Amino acid sequence: MKNFSLPLTLRFKLIALAPQIFLEDNNGQVLLYIKQKLLKLKEEVIVYADEAQSQQTHTIKADRVLDFRARYTITGQAEQTLGAIKQRGMKSLWKAHFDVEDAFGRESFFIEEENPWIRMLDGFFDAIPIIGMLSGYLFQPTYLIKRVDGTLVMKLKKQPAMWEGRFQLTQEAPTSQAENELLALSVVMMTLLERSRG
Repeated sequence: MKNFSLPLTLRFKLIALAPQIFLEDNNGQVLLYIKQKLLKLKEEVIVYADEAQSQQTHTIKADRVLDFRARYTITGQAEQTLGAIKQRGMKSLWKAHFDVEDAFGRESFFIEEENPWIRMLDGFFDAIPIIGMLSGYLFQPTYLIKRVDGTLVMKLKKQPAMWEGRFQLTQEAPTSQAENELLALSVVMMTLLERSRG
């Protein structure tokens, strides 16, 4: 089993037809690699141990077709359910808010955007030619990961980068390795969904 000790870096190629995401440990070692398939009506993300896609480690699968209220079930090897992530309906249209469930379907964590204006400015300037190249240095959206009781356990913050999207996931309070694995994969899926939102 891979070590999901934080901090972790999430980076994705900006110039690619299909989104490609790398999840790396503090030493730059690739823990997970995701190449999202395009034009799928029912979202299914296959997660691999490396860029060569030699070993599948996880699957993240939507429970419905093209719906922002979809629930994404995260499974590990041998189809073992680790948990799920889902957007919190209309509340997520303005300020990103995702609920994370454990393997038994209980809401255990939630992820919320710290300041939605930062993401909006980042998305706006990113769409402007030439100026958009600098938006990665100007605006760094931050997402807070909390237990259901409101305890902050992790932060996901966009890092300054020119030719790629780069986020760092940092520890704020103790979590188990199993929780780190679930939350890292939840953050990957959230990032894919947030990228499509702008």
